[in-house]
Amino acid sequence: MLGDTGSLIFVVVLIALTVAVPLCNVYLPEASALHVTDYTVALIGKYLTYALLAVAIDLIWGYCGILSLGHTAFFGLGGYAMGMYLMRQIGDRGVYGNPVLPDFMVFLDWEHLPWYWHGMDLFPFAMAMVVLVPGLLALVFGWLAFRSRVTGVYFAIITQAMTYALMLAFFRNEMGFGGNNGLTDFKDILGYELSADGIRNALFVASGVGLLLGFLIARFIVTSRLGRVLEAIRDAESRTRFTGYRVAYYKLWIFTVSAMLAGVAGALYVPQVGIINPSEFSPIASIEAVVWVAVGGRGTLYGAALGAGAVNFAKTWLTGAYPEIWPYALGILFVAVTLFLPKGIVGLVSQLRRRMRRKEPS
Repeated sequence: MLGDTGSLIFVVVLIALTVAVPLCNVYLPEASALHVTDYTVALIGKYLTYALLAVAIDLIWGYCGILSLGHTAFFGLGGYAMGMYLMRQIGDRGVYGNPVLPDFMVFLDWEHLPWYWHGMDLFPFAMAMVVLVPGLLALVFGWLAFRSRVTGVYFAIITQAMTYALMLAFFRNEMGFGGNNGLTDFKDILGYELSADGIRNALFVASGVGLLLGFLIARFIVTSRLGRVLEAIRDAESRTRFTGYRVAYYKLWIFTVSAMLAGVAGALYVPQVGIINPSEFSPIASIEAVVWVAVGGRGTLYGAALGAGAVNFAKTWLTGAYPEIWPYALGILFVAVTLFLPKGIVGLVSQLRRRMRRKEPS
């Protein structure tokens, strides 16, 4: 499964990072140069969830040629499922002291908990919704699109339209998801306070393990016989269809699996940042996620994860130092990668290694 060197290095580094960061946070004194602050733990944990989203996008874009500008919809739905669970855990500790209704529902004079909130106080049920809701949406949406043979830029446009429609819907207070403010003010998870150091590190480890498992699942798929069919669809869809393969079914299956991985990424993201709101569905968020994959190198999986980390690190620094520059920097970055680095950072490294080998004396 880990036949290439890049994948093996990625797995080793990810395992080392998942273990080392919490240890450096807990056991090394603050005066130490190797100490990792609480803020850094949460920040890197957020990057790991973004990396899982990038792997999910690369699974369909890099290996099946499906460019989706709507995967933040699945990311957001997974996040909202986790947020609903965390809101139900608040109980009577909210501002209004209602043991059943979240504060925003009490403020809006809701009298009963909506039917789709029932069961979300149970962790197993909520985690099932994290994967089932994004998966079901992808299944229905993909079935309608792929059976109609919608491909290329047209598919990208309708996926972004889907995400934008969800954003507008979740902005409405009548939907019962907190409207513009979203879901926030979480207290604990599984009975443990979210603000506790141990829980912060546990969430970080969960994000690392989630990324590792998501990567291994994606890697298993693309290195199997199914993966070869997906690459055939990417390179010559019509020819693959003429040879007898039901292309729409393959695309629908991989699109649904990818959506589920994105939902898991969203669920891991929410307890670490402490909020989920409709901005996660915004068009710019979808475009940014695609840029991560392009920068890292699509069709590699680990390159997509690397791109997510690199771009978001740059975003964190730029938005702190020069917040007005980031949108322009993102646009320039995407254009530059498209023109000069079509295979991303991973492709550039591979090209440099080949040049060095040619220069070595025989």
